[in-house]
Amino acid sequence: MYVRKEAVLSSQIEGTQSTLTELLEYENSEAPGVPLEDVREVSRYVSALRFAVEQLDNGAPLSLRLIRDTHGVLMSGGRGGKQAPGEFRRTQNWIGGTRPGTARFVPPPPHELMRVLGDLEKFIGEGNATPIVKAGLAHAQFETIHPFLDGNGRLGRLLITMILCAEGALSQPFLYLSLYFKQHRDDYYAALQRVRSDGDWEGWMAYYLEGIDWTARQTTETTMQLLDLFRSDRERVLTAARGKAMLRVYEQLQQRVIVSVRRTAEQLGISIPTATSALKSLEEMGIVREITGRTYGRLFAYDRQLEILNRTDELSGATAEEPRSREDIWREGFERGR
Repeated sequence: MYVRKEAVLSSQIEGTQSTLTELLEYENSEAPGVPLEDVREVSRYVSALRFAVEQLDNGAPLSLRLIRDTHGVLMSGGRGGKQAPGEFRRTQNWIGGTRPGTARFVPPPPHELMRVLGDLEKFIGEGNATPIVKAGLAHAQFETIHPFLDGNGRLGRLLITMILCAEGALSQPFLYLSLYFKQHRDDYYAALQRVRSDGDWEGWMAYYLEGIDWTARQTTETTMQLLDLFRSDRERVLTAARGKAMLRVYEQLQQRVIVSVRRTAEQLGISIPTATSALKSLEEMGIVREITGRTYGRLFAYDRQLEILNRTDELSGATAEEPRSREDIWREGFERGR
């Protein structure tokens, strides 16, 4: 679910409107009315992140080839499908404005691209910075190089997770940093631009590291809330003692959040009547809610889990312990950069 949450949030930064709920509904083929193009883009982000982490787990180095291949998974078949998926650009691009002359920033020209990408690849593979610092520096440099015709923002944010996993800082891609970037989007773009215009690496890293800290603590708090929910509801299911199938269906809900009768039956190897009965019992207990209102092709949502996953507010207690606001931290970093 954290992979899906990161995919939704990173795509929303680029203007995609799909939500986590819509993505989960899309993954159940019975779901009608989901904005297909947007949700497909988010689904491709999930596939790209899974692909990258699987390649790293299988021993592949974090190289330009892996970055290209991951970009190919991310962009193939969607709105960016005609923008050379999996290939570094051969033409000039720019950020902001209608042409290079009016752009906010113009990345390196095509004939310089492989040289600067080679430097980035060497830094990722051989640099001795700590994983978190390396990921932050690499992200800013990747966004500055802007090596693809499209998808640079999403791939660059995905690169942070790839580095943290490759370096062993994350055992799984659990850090949904795009939530912080999305909530402070103007500061995100401004901090990146100040690196390019003023060499303000300290300001960027102050912003980025504050985001890592905030997101890590929110992820931990979210995980603890989910574990408490799972313990409580599992005990209720066991106490109800309505057959082993009910417990298996509940465990499937933990993994999928939104499920259909048919797919639950297929995935668990049980009959449709058995799956229907188990979900009906869970609905009577208030654990799930039927969300379609239909007689056929019904979907059931684990509402409380979905509510916790969708939470985007401040931490319940951690932020109160900070002696300074994050704005003060950014300002201090920006001043050091100047």
